[in-house]
Amino acid sequence: MSSQIAKAACRVTHELHGVVVSAGLMQKTVKVRVGGQRWNKVVNKWFANPKHYLVHDPKSSLRTGDVVSIVPGWPTSRHKRHVVKHIIAPFGVATDQRPPVPTLQERIAEREAKKAAKDERKSAKMAN
Repeated sequence: MSSQIAKAACRVTHELHGVVVSAGLMQKTVKVRVGGQRWNKVVNKWFANPKHYLVHDPKSSLRTGDVVSIVPGWPTSRHKRHVVKHIIAPFGVATDQRPPVPTLQERIAEREAKKAAKDERKSAKMAN
């Protein structure tokens, strides 16, 4: 089972860079604004078209104003589909004074441990 989780996590198709616009209001979740542009054919001009993502922050290590790199991950909740990869430019408190952002291997190991615990509880319940 672990190889399936690792394969699913390793097929990252793209990485987005954005700015944290809301942190600390939700548990383990931040809102990241990723810049973009859209062409208007009538005016013949590019207009700003930012997109906002709810991003999973497992250790709550991000602060408002941080520039971060996010990647798609497995669904964490109804609207969270991305996870923080690393902090590009911290804002305010230095990164060595914050909890570290977990790596891909650490996230996979934690997910496998949760899955194994769930399977064990399920098998114990079925045995009774």
